[in-house]
Amino acid sequence: MHSFLTKFAGIVRGALCGLDRLFLRGTLRGIAYTQGLKSFLWHNRILYKDFGDYSQQVTAQLVEASLRQAQQLGREIRYLNSTQFRKEDIAREIAARDHIKKGPICVLRSVDPCMSFQIVKNHLTRKLEIRYRPRKCLHLYHYQIHPVFGFMHARIQTWFPFHVYICINGREWLARQMDQVKLRYVRRDNTFTWLQDTAQAQALLDQQLQANWPSLLDQLAADLNPAHGDIFAKVPLRYHWSVAESEWASDVMFTSRAALEKVYPQLVRYAITTFGTADVLRFFGQPVSCSGKVPHRCRHEVSTNVKERVEGVRLKHWFNNNNEKMYDKGSVLRPECTLREPGNFKVYRPAEGDPEGPKTWRVLRKGIVDLQHRAEISQAVNERYLEALAAVHVTTPLRELAEPLCRPTVAPAWQQTPTLPAAALEATAAGAGASAVATVPADSADGRLAAPDGVPSASPVADVPAERRRRAGRPRRVRALNPLAPEDAGMLEVVSRHEFLINGMRNRDVRWLLFGEDPTTPSEHRKRSAAVTRKLRLLRAHGLLHKVPNTHRYLVSEEGRKVITALLAARNASTEQLISKAG
Repeated sequence: MHSFLTKFAGIVRGALCGLDRLFLRGTLRGIAYTQGLKSFLWHNRILYKDFGDYSQQVTAQLVEASLRQAQQLGREIRYLNSTQFRKEDIAREIAARDHIKKGPICVLRSVDPCMSFQIVKNHLTRKLEIRYRPRKCLHLYHYQIHPVFGFMHARIQTWFPFHVYICINGREWLARQMDQVKLRYVRRDNTFTWLQDTAQAQALLDQQLQANWPSLLDQLAADLNPAHGDIFAKVPLRYHWSVAESEWASDVMFTSRAALEKVYPQLVRYAITTFGTADVLRFFGQPVSCSGKVPHRCRHEVSTNVKERVEGVRLKHWFNNNNEKMYDKGSVLRPECTLREPGNFKVYRPAEGDPEGPKTWRVLRKGIVDLQHRAEISQAVNERYLEALAAVHVTTPLRELAEPLCRPTVAPAWQQTPTLPAAALEATAAGAGASAVATVPADSADGRLAAPDGVPSASPVADVPAERRRRAGRPRRVRALNPLAPEDAGMLEVVSRHEFLINGMRNRDVRWLLFGEDPTTPSEHRKRSAAVTRKLRLLRAHGLLHKVPNTHRYLVSEEGRKVITALLAARNASTEQLISKAG
């Protein structure tokens, strides 16, 4: 993401990353399954044959209590008999009409599909049974302007097991936060096109993840059903909160709509023509082989579609039921990650029943306890997506990128301890013990090899020739690159492959792509490995690669990715294309 912002720094105001729409679900776990409801009915002494009448009585009690506050405040209660009406638009119209600035706005009643219980007769056993199956029941949608979340809605299922659904918007919440600290902004729907202080706004947005979620959500559930305590007096139950769907947006705020319109078509075209199945899997952090092919064991569903809307063009990449989409809204470019199936991701956490226990890689949970992990995963997806898009639309002349590579350069001093002669090691071991040999210190500041502890200065270690001692710290001159030559161009194509975008590459990965299958003789294996080492050292010296600390992996630098993409595009372009651009 940093390289994307750096590339368009002249026309970008900044970036704002955080929650967009968050859809939460409250579940009474004690009665959310058949055996749990049986236990609840047993404690309340309700027979199966009386369950229908009892559930109707409880539903009437819930509806009456849920609508009481709206009736007392004189808020509108409306029944919707069609799904063609958009409930949010109706609620906003009512709020504008009645000049409502805070508190409840209205209650909308609608019959929607749900999962509920039903008593059925088993003709084989001739007994009544409880079945948990899809049904339809009345739902109550409570729209309000919440003191913390702002405009939002919460709905409750009026049949057992009384699921609760809460929908909030992180940008709506941020607007209220900025109003409280007197931070000015320009807003368009759920996006901000200008911020007085982007860093302060980002800090406020980050605070949302640290909110006391159980307390806030429990209060919303209590307002939905004030009769909850009476209904579950004999079997006290609390709602367990999970994230049914989350949207995490990384808004890139351009200076104007015109500035965004100049680059957005190229971004969409590049994404459509370049990003394949393997790329989408990598955006979502899924493993892909070094060959760039989708693994045979992969059973994920990946697709991409483009849709033209009134606001602009929307590009969406599906990964199972999750997706990464990009669209333009005013002067804001928004990559947005939507997660519905967290089971496709793993996070480093302890077991659910042992929060103080050892941590290991486990499946991302739907519960709000993993909301921070969900945010990190979503942000990483957006950043990988923007990093991939950063390789397009480079306005820097090619000569400025190619000229430094086409000149010899001097690599930094390689920090390594020179190998001592065998006689020196034997003499050192005899004079100071084997432990001294195992703890030979690194080069001293003046380039000489320091003697181990307990070894006299006149020992064979100190007698290593000066030329031999300074060899490790001497800067090395490396040759120039020739991006048009097959050998250097092939190496550039290998290191720029998308499978190395996340975890980087190793010597063995590059060796396999350059030479194919491993040789049969050890000498040939060493020869190939040494050749790849020299090539990696060459690219590191020119600043195209950097080594991951404490590993044997290498990553393409941000500047290196831009340079390699431009050079390979020029190398593969036809003469007609180059001539037409020259004119």
